[in-house]
Amino acid sequence: MIPEAAAAGASRVVMSAADIDRALTRIAHEILEANKGSKDLLLLGIPRRGFPLAQRLAAKLAATDPSIDADEVVGQLDVTMFRDDLARQPTRAPERTRLPAAGIDDKVVVLVDDVLFSGRTIRAALDALVDLGRPRAVRLAVLADRGHRELPIRADHVGKNLPTASAEKVRVRLIETDAAGSGWSGSDEVVIEAGL
Repeated sequence: MIPEAAAAGASRVVMSAADIDRALTRIAHEILEANKGSKDLLLLGIPRRGFPLAQRLAAKLAATDPSIDADEVVGQLDVTMFRDDLARQPTRAPERTRLPAAGIDDKVVVLVDDVLFSGRTIRAALDALVDLGRPRAVRLAVLADRGHRELPIRADHVGKNLPTASAEKVRVRLIETDAAGSGWSGSDEVVIEAGL
């Protein structure tokens, strides 16, 4: 018997705005530690929600290390045309790829996304990077890792590991990308929704 809380359409908040902020602060410190400072460091957010998360991380990096200019270390990497599920997914308009002025050659690039699931989005991001240059190293930072990988990809920096059932959905709602309404208060949150 399925508990009512797990019935279709039920949802639970697993990360509040404060939890998200703390996770991003920790990830920023981990990035600086793994890189041994800020030299040659770039953050590339994957649209939609990875880009504002990358911007927030860049601001936290700059607050920790005054030599970092948050605007110069962050960019956006669209992976739409590199996805392997274009025939099965609804048509999605590509976003603009915006690289930092320094480019990505010989840089340490940290890909930033909201949720790591099958790994296919990150595979597409790696393909997109190859077309743009040759970074010295590529790392991955995600707000939530829900498991269920289909490819051998893992995150270097994780805000929260979320054990989920395959049928469940993980929704990240950010003030930069999501409109308040439909039961959402307008404050940052990560929600797990029960599957059918």
